[in-house]
Amino acid sequence: MIDTHAHLDALEDADEAVARARATGVLRIVTVGTGIDSCRRALEIAERHDGVFAALGIDPHRAGTPDADRVGELRDLLAHPKAVAVGECGLDYHHGSDRKVEQRTLFDAHLGLAAETGKPVVIHTRAANDDTAAALRGHSGTVVLHCFSEPHLLPTAQEHGWYVSFAGNVTYPKATDLRLASRVVDEERLLAETDAPYLAPQAVRGRRNEPAHVVHTLAELARVRGTDAAGLGRRIGANASAAFALP
Repeated sequence: MIDTHAHLDALEDADEAVARARATGVLRIVTVGTGIDSCRRALEIAERHDGVFAALGIDPHRAGTPDADRVGELRDLLAHPKAVAVGECGLDYHHGSDRKVEQRTLFDAHLGLAAETGKPVVIHTRAANDDTAAALRGHSGTVVLHCFSEPHLLPTAQEHGWYVSFAGNVTYPKATDLRLASRVVDEERLLAETDAPYLAPQAVRGRRNEPAHVVHTLAELARVRGTDAAGLGRRIGANASAAFALP
């Protein structure tokens, strides 16, 4: 099994969390940077562990801040052999609707880096479906919609062959629309993640999330799709290998 999106640099016991994940069968993790310093820490963690890789970006919540002015520094960081994706990046109009222009500028810079490096781009989008789709219209590379929470964007994602990744919130009792979306995502485009330390699945809700808990999300996805968790885990692992060019 793989956790395709975790913030290991936000865990004070990242190395122990990697060990606990391995003990549950989660053998690969993509740890995600959200700013330049966060990206450097993500790479340091990835260097310490086989099976841990890094996605590097400046998230939209930092648009209009000094960190956004450092986007050029990502180019050198993305040359690291453990760097497998650009992001997370994107648009969040639920938080930061007063910085739409700044968010789009930052997003476009990340899309340029993804095109330049040939790496997939990991997208954070919330309450910005139309603008997200418009920004990605001219992007021909691999797209991963992380922590998918916008079911109305699913037809566009399916049309363009984007990967769709579900986090622990798909297990929440009121997340009916997300479960319906997870049922119809093309099998070869389905991914799973924790977004640790956030969004702990229902089985461990109220606790800090970590990569080991992705097994709960996998179990729910398998239940909703009417398949077995082990087989779906292998399918998601293969999808992640294709999306991120992982060994």
